[in-house]
Amino acid sequence: MAIGRVRETLKTLGMEHRILEFEGSSATVELAAAAVGCEPKRIAKTLSFMQNDTPALIVTAGDAKIDNQKYKAAFAVKAKMLSPEEALRLTGHAVGGVCPFAVNDGVAVYLDVSMKRFLTVFPACGSDNSAIELTLPELERASGSAAWVDVCKGWE
Repeated sequence: MAIGRVRETLKTLGMEHRILEFEGSSATVELAAAAVGCEPKRIAKTLSFMQNDTPALIVTAGDAKIDNQKYKAAFAVKAKMLSPEEALRLTGHAVGGVCPFAVNDGVAVYLDVSMKRFLTVFPACGSDNSAIELTLPELERASGSAAWVDVCKGWE
């Protein structure tokens, strides 16, 4: 499972002991928020896209939605989400557990500014029943993000 790869990646940063695993599913923003006991907007959801021939992950706040105009302005391509099959094959994570850690080679990770209003956020950890609480600097470091972007709406 991908959570094993995530655990190994986070171990190199001394964070593996902070992974939370739940009895039930945390595959949606609402389920994850209930599982960790926070507001849905603090869930760091990871969305997978194809940018020309390259897969990319955009990590956003739980209450944010992709703004197609902002996305195209930032990446010079139309926002095209990966299918569940493509997400698993190209990123290494199945939908419901897609996260910015331990991704396949060649996958770019971007962090959306919608998360900057929080001290900590809760991204998934490679399974549909896991999460970790991280500060934004920890998220930057653990994800190896390429950049902060502004590609969302609905959270302002």
